[in-house]
Amino acid sequence: MGKHQSKLKDLSSVTKFSYAEILAWYKGFHMDCPLGLVPLHEIKTMYRKLFPYGDASGFAEHVFRAFDTNGDCFIDFREFLCAISITSRGKTDDKLEWVFNLYDIDRDGFITPGEMLDIITSIYKMVGGAMKMTDDESIPEKRMKKIFSQMDTNRDGQVSLKEFIDGARNDREVCILYQADPIAHLPWCSVVPAGL
Repeated sequence: MGKHQSKLKDLSSVTKFSYAEILAWYKGFHMDCPLGLVPLHEIKTMYRKLFPYGDASGFAEHVFRAFDTNGDCFIDFREFLCAISITSRGKTDDKLEWVFNLYDIDRDGFITPGEMLDIITSIYKMVGGAMKMTDDESIPEKRMKKIFSQMDTNRDGQVSLKEFIDGARNDREVCILYQADPIAHLPWCSVVPAGL
């Protein structure tokens, strides 16, 4: 078995995909990304096409950072497939941990009000006026304060992973939102043949 084939087989032990599914994902990924690496500007371009009436660049940067787990400024196939595995087939807690990592911008294991505001602001900018909010969530600051006060149960000014998961699980609306696949709209996600 070649080194390349061995690396792909190894992915079946760290993802929820079979070897055949991994091969299909790999072929699709390399059709769209012949160099095997996705730079930030490509993610921004994809999000700009998906959200043409808003500014998706900030949110695209956050998604890119969440994918780029080794911090080398590219998304490789392994990073891509691990994220897809979590968001499409992971348990609710796995998905919530992935979303927590999206919000934990500095990767210190906690979400601060500033980090939460940054993510929420980027979402508001991305969807533009398409998202109708209640008066108590009409601006990002209000939405952040509402969510943060619900999740920061020990009132220490930061949200831990446990608080985040517990908070999401205790809020039906938030839990439903985070159970959805946040990256299913990326082009590589549509390349797997039906039935796999």
